[in-house]
Amino acid sequence: MKNVGINGYGTIGKRVADAVSCQDDMQIVGVTKRTPDFEAYLAVEKGFPLYISAPEREGLFEEAGIKVTGTIDDLYSKIDVMVDCTPGGIGAKNKEVYDDMGVKGIFQGGEKHEQIGKSFNSFSNYKDNLGADFVRVVSCNTTGLCRTLKPIDDLCGIKKVRAVMVRRGADPGQIKSGPINAIVPNPPTVPSHHGPDVQTVMYDLDITTIALLVPTTLMHQHNLMVELETPPALDDVIDTLEATPRVLLVEAEKGLGSTAEIMEYARDLGRPRSDLNEIAVWKESLNIKDGELFYMQAIHQESDVVPENVDCIRAMLEMEDDPAKSIEKTNKNMGIN
Repeated sequence: MKNVGINGYGTIGKRVADAVSCQDDMQIVGVTKRTPDFEAYLAVEKGFPLYISAPEREGLFEEAGIKVTGTIDDLYSKIDVMVDCTPGGIGAKNKEVYDDMGVKGIFQGGEKHEQIGKSFNSFSNYKDNLGADFVRVVSCNTTGLCRTLKPIDDLCGIKKVRAVMVRRGADPGQIKSGPINAIVPNPPTVPSHHGPDVQTVMYDLDITTIALLVPTTLMHQHNLMVELETPPALDDVIDTLEATPRVLLVEAEKGLGSTAEIMEYARDLGRPRSDLNEIAVWKESLNIKDGELFYMQAIHQESDVVPENVDCIRAMLEMEDDPAKSIEKTNKNMGIN
């Protein structure tokens, strides 16, 4: 049983904590918070030992009546790996601390690949991260791209990918982000950073991406155009994606024609927080024309990277050297496809 710490019990951190807790080969021994908010209260109610990431703020937790186990300095000696879920840019600074404390660290997609040194995707480069000390799980958008592009590449080879990323303006719980009434090129330059990010785990893929922000909080949406090396029958592509773990083919004609309806479906599944860890691919969008595959997919940005974090723990701690076995184990314990 491996001991895991979560630094930053927020949007991603609380989901990773739950995902780790339902595995039978690892456990949460502590989570950290900087602010005594509702998430800190819930962490304690769930039975997670709570540590303060900013020791000078200990008085705020006392005033709020939130029981803490100690400060983050007390947590390091109890863990085999720290999953850093702090805001983007903070994790890279924390890496130096983890290194000094002799603790392995997993970081999220908000950090730069160059600052961490290695990036991770369960399907693309699991084995390259076996035993690594510091690894970055790629972003929600990059995870979504890899989930569907890797099996297609394995099936028939990919010459080139072009993708348009329609990104949500903010997560549902955020109140300081936007846009409210605009479509914003993000960035206005081409290409966007998503293509190079994919190349940190699918090293030789020729991919160009552009992105824009829209006034929604529910999901990201991708529009892909994929030039194939050896174009297969469309049914072979459909069969491949249907057989791929963490990919879900949805049909507009069955009432799943929008991100809103997909998230309503996720709510009806009864999962914690209504999360959809799978990448939803619209079956009707799949089409091959002149050797080029077209399709559209939706990404629940709050949850698709969560099972990847669990797999990353296994790879870094060398608990399982076969990515397929780790993926299967994670999925089974989390109750996802």
